[in-house]
Amino acid sequence: LYPTDWIDAGVAWLSQTIGNMLPEGMVRDLVVEGAIAGVGSVIVFFPQIMILFLFLSFMEDTGYMARVAFLMDRIMHKIGLHGKSVIPIIMGFGCNVPAIMATRTLENRRDRLITIMMIPFMSCSTKYPIYMLFVTALFTKWQGAILFSIYFIGMLMAVFTAYMLRNVLGKKDDVPFVMELPPYRMPTVRNALSHMWGRSQQYLRKMGTTILVGSVFIWALGYFPHKTTFSKDYDTLIEQAMQSNAPEAEVENAVHSLQAEQKYEQIEQSYIAQIGQFVEPVFKPLDYDWKIGVSLFTGIAAKELILSSMGVLYQSPDDSEVTLQNKLVEQRYESGPEAGERIFTPAVGYSMMLFILIYIPCIAAIAAIWKEAGGKWALFMTIYSCTMAWLAAFIVKSIGSLL
Repeated sequence: LYPTDWIDAGVAWLSQTIGNMLPEGMVRDLVVEGAIAGVGSVIVFFPQIMILFLFLSFMEDTGYMARVAFLMDRIMHKIGLHGKSVIPIIMGFGCNVPAIMATRTLENRRDRLITIMMIPFMSCSTKYPIYMLFVTALFTKWQGAILFSIYFIGMLMAVFTAYMLRNVLGKKDDVPFVMELPPYRMPTVRNALSHMWGRSQQYLRKMGTTILVGSVFIWALGYFPHKTTFSKDYDTLIEQAMQSNAPEAEVENAVHSLQAEQKYEQIEQSYIAQIGQFVEPVFKPLDYDWKIGVSLFTGIAAKELILSSMGVLYQSPDDSEVTLQNKLVEQRYESGPEAGERIFTPAVGYSMMLFILIYIPCIAAIAAIWKEAGGKWALFMTIYSCTMAWLAAFIVKSIGSLL
């Protein structure tokens, strides 16, 4: 999308301009690498989010949603639910929180519980930019089919969960489906754009609050304790490289390599590295490094923080014009038996998408489950979703390693 390229170029320009204006030090690093890199890695996907909300608005304004519930009633009965459960489930593709609250329209508590447990497996709008990042960065063919498969697997997981809970909670008596169908209406451009912008504003407000605060917090964890003594005199080495008579391209590569090495040495001693190394054994069987583990951990607060965390953690010096997609492709293991190999392979990317799809929804969604279903069901969803996510990612990783 051209708007995406424009936003990406704008973020790169802003980062470079602010970086040139501010003197070297903590403040410049905070603004450029914390705030701009974190928020910029998420806002670049804003045009796709607006398109998604636009089509959802058209579906609602035409009166099609009610007919979907009527048409899906027979299919939903096969998994022990009422046709009305489809509406909250579809809403889950926008945001899980209002979708969970919308289950109040279901009269039967059993139906409400099963529907609530299904909704987190619907890929909400905040997961879409993450999928797009991995699909565009790691896959050159069948990108549409790969993206569709993630959404489809989410629906299969929801159906599997419904079947399992139906056996636990018992079957219910069939109740005739009675629902007043509104007439079809021709949606107006004004209403569709108004609804789209209203929902998009909520996404923008998240960028200015949750994502910004989370990005700065992640940056601070990676910046402190700030190391000033290194294993090499990087300043001298960089100066020597710049004064050498080698071709300009070789000089730039040497300087970039030294700066990246210095930054990695700084961040590997930071608080966030300590957190990542603590949780790394959980993700090691999935071939995830500690930065991926930290990003997934921050995603529990809000899924958008996964992107902003990766934008901060994988930030490299003097590469403001390089998109996050390119950064991920360039990442290599720094040490160990896999040193020099790519971290983000297609198998790792697909397994990460599955993990993000299935694992614990955001804190707001868990709070909504707690309020609507109770603490036991919120705890069940947390443990169940994380376990299934790990197993799904491990299966994909194992199949990928064989291929």
